[in-house]
Amino acid sequence: MRVLIVEDERRLARTLADLMEAHNYTVDLSYDGEEGLDNALSGIYDVILLDVMLPKLNGYQVAHQLRAEGNRTPVLMLTARTEVDDRITGLDAGADYYLTKPFDSNELLACIRAITRRTNDAVDNAVTFGDLRLELDSCQLFCGDRSVRLSKKEFEILSKLMANGDKVVTKEQLILSVWGYESDAEDNNVEVYISFLRKKLKHLKSGVSIKTLRLLGYHLQEKAP
Repeated sequence: MRVLIVEDERRLARTLADLMEAHNYTVDLSYDGEEGLDNALSGIYDVILLDVMLPKLNGYQVAHQLRAEGNRTPVLMLTARTEVDDRITGLDAGADYYLTKPFDSNELLACIRAITRRTNDAVDNAVTFGDLRLELDSCQLFCGDRSVRLSKKEFEILSKLMANGDKVVTKEQLILSVWGYESDAEDNNVEVYISFLRKKLKHLKSGVSIKTLRLLGYHLQEKAP
């Protein structure tokens, strides 16, 4: 699960990131509202931890613009403000939950589990393309009565391709989505996992294949009837 932390206090941001990473979350950091909004709009995050008092754009503005763009990523707003009116402002701006500082780390983790669980319960737990069905909660890929389990990165790459259907997904988009902004991953890392996925599609005898568009990226294609 990928988390975006938008917090201008760098020591606190790093502490939160260490906590998330210790519980197997992948974390990206933004230190002002404008950068946070740009990163959030990429759509690659499962949850956003958003401070209120930020430079350039405050947390209320970030949440409001995020929702105005149609982005439904769960937002947990973090702030030292304790007034009821402040909590109402945050929730009305689009936050899913409002946690006041200082907070217990276990409470923070429980809040993240709760808001992501509500989101997952609200949508189908599988995506389909052609004869493929990918179960989001088990990383299991089905084709008819055959199935294989995908690794974490295989799952993230294939789910991105399936969500885009026959539209091209660039290598850069896959690197950002799967490895993150600060990763040293390169094109060949993507190519390795695409090769793994092609072998698994062949094993499943699927009519869906992963097509390469030279210098562009990849897309899924169904075998013609």
